[in-house]
This record gives sequence, C-alpha cells and structure tokens, in this order.
Amino acid sequence: MPPPGNIAVTGVGLAVPGVTAPADLMRPPAPSAGPVDPAERIGRRGLRYLDRASQLALCAAHDALREAALPTAASENEGGASVAVVASSNLGNLDTVCTVTADIAEEGTDRISPMRLPVASSNVVASAVATRFSLRGPSLMLCNGPTSGLDAVHWGMSLLSANRGSQSLVVGVETSNTVVERLLGSSGRRLFDGAVALLLEDEETARARGAEPVARLGPYRREGSLAACVHHLTGQDREAPGAAGLWLSGPAHGTGTGTGTGADDGADAAGGAPALPRYDLSADHGEASGALGVLQCAAAVGWFPSHDASSALLTNGDGDDADAVAAMLISPVGGDR
Repeated sequence: MPPPGNIAVTGVGLAVPGVTAPADLMRPPAPSAGPVDPAERIGRRGLRYLDRASQLALCAAHDALREAALPTAASENEGGASVAVVASSNLGNLDTVCTVTADIAEEGTDRISPMRLPVASSNVVASAVATRFSLRGPSLMLCNGPTSGLDAVHWGMSLLSANRGSQSLVVGVETSNTVVERLLGSSGRRLFDGAVALLLEDEETARARGAEPVARLGPYRREGSLAACVHHLTGQDREAPGAAGLWLSGPAHGTGTGTGTGADDGADAAGGAPALPRYDLSADHGEASGALGVLQCAAAVGWFPSHDASSALLTNGDGDDADAVAAMLISPVGGDR
C-alpha cells in the first residue's frame, strides 16, 4: 500500500475556455475566449445524448489519460480494469434533470425517450468517463458542496492507498446555463463552464511504466474551520508550511483577488488564514463549485516549474455555520513540466 506522500499526478487534462496548459490557469483568459466545443475536441461520436457536463469531462479525461501515457481508445485499454474514476460536480447535469422532470410532468413517461433517462442520473459524469475509456475500476461520483473537488482528489488517493486500483482518474466539472443560474438566484454571477482531470498514481508505478510524475499530493484535512485545517496540515495555527509559496483558495478565504499578478501578498491572517500570496481562481474562471479543488491542483502543477517553492496550500469551503473546510498540500516533483 503506497503511503500518501508517494501519490503523484502524472497527467492533467483541461477543458477550460481560453486555457491550453496548466500554467495558463494562473492568468485571466483572453476576452475573446469562447466556450469549449467538445465535438471539436474529441469528435461527435457518442456525444449526442450526453449532457454538457459529461461531454466536457470526456474532453479533460481524454487529455489527462493521453498525457499520462495511458490508452484513450477503449479497444486498446487492456489495463482499464485497474483504473478508478472519481468525479466531482455539484450542478453538472442539473439542466438535464430539470428538463426531463418537466417533460415527464407534462407528457408522462410514455413520451420520454429511453435514451434520455440514463443521463438524468446524478452519477452520469463518472459513468460516462468510465464507459468511454473502458475504465473498469471503482467509479465514484461526489456532489459534496464547496469542498467536493478536494474531497474527490482525496478519495482518488484513498482508492490507490487501499489497493483498489493502479491509477485514479479524478475529474471536476461544472457548467454554466440558465437552469443553474436560476437555482443560484443570480443571473449576473459568473460561473465556471469547464472540466479538469488529473491522473493519479504511485510514483514508483508511474516510473516503472515510463511515465513522469509532475506533482506530488500531500496530506488532506477536513475540518469545521480554516484555522483547524491549517493547524493540522502544518502544525501551526496561522503560518504557512515550511517553504510554501502559494495559497490557492476559494472566494471565502482571505482578501485578495485572482486578477493581475494573481497574488495577494497581504492575505488576511486573521482567523487562521495563512500569511501567503493568495490566488482565487474563480476570479478569472468563474465560480467553480465542485470542480474547484481539481482546478486548484492543475493550477499548482502549472505554477511550480517557474517558482521556487516546496509546496502549495489548497483550500475549499468557508467553515461558516458548521460547514466544512477541506485543505490539501501539493508539492513539485523534480524537473520541469
């Protein structure tokens, strides 16, 4: 059983408007960047009845598998039986669920195509990815609120540590549409419309098959407050771990913005917030909900090669009203991306 410190990222896949590589996540996308077109990225075959969240997840998963030197064609994936899939999305196929429900209420079940009902399931993202790439390991779908993305990365690591697979493919995805905007009650709110995928595996396993790890995943903690998470991860109440150089936070943590240089050197240290340059990815890419933690991991992978730091701190959630905060450390692996 590999210890947590030996689990690494060997592939990153992105389906994010205006972004072609992980390093691009730390800067605002061009104003002209349009939405991702899944058919253009991976072809139209198999997309007809899938919701947009599943289509975007397939794009990101395809690129993560390819970068990690694993087969992307189901017919070639003889090792797929040992690859787990963990997907995170709080609102991913909400539009499909609402449309199908409304149609059933209006027309009855006899008028609903049998092809529409499976994609109304809440686990459709995970199942679509597993089916498309013939990944037959454990398949999990998380819809766990603001911490869901980091929770998914944690569960991907846990499956490896429990010897439930040789690799874990972790996908975070959310979509922006009128149904989601109506649910959130703010049509002017900028929402993330994209997907991110990470291929996780033990470092020795990766190198034995000729893959190169690009980042190492550290400890994960889930608590009722940011201060408690930081304390348990670092052994200190308010200070950053060792030589950490970056704090990737959600909108609720600290006082900085994600624009311009992407860093806020004066992050608020009150209430246990670490005194680190802070970057909120949602300021540039929209509120990412269940995709945020996976997006943060990808951004850290892109940030490490051009910065001298031993780790980055990732946090999701706000801890208010007994809500949870999830936090994780991630560190670079020698060599440039």
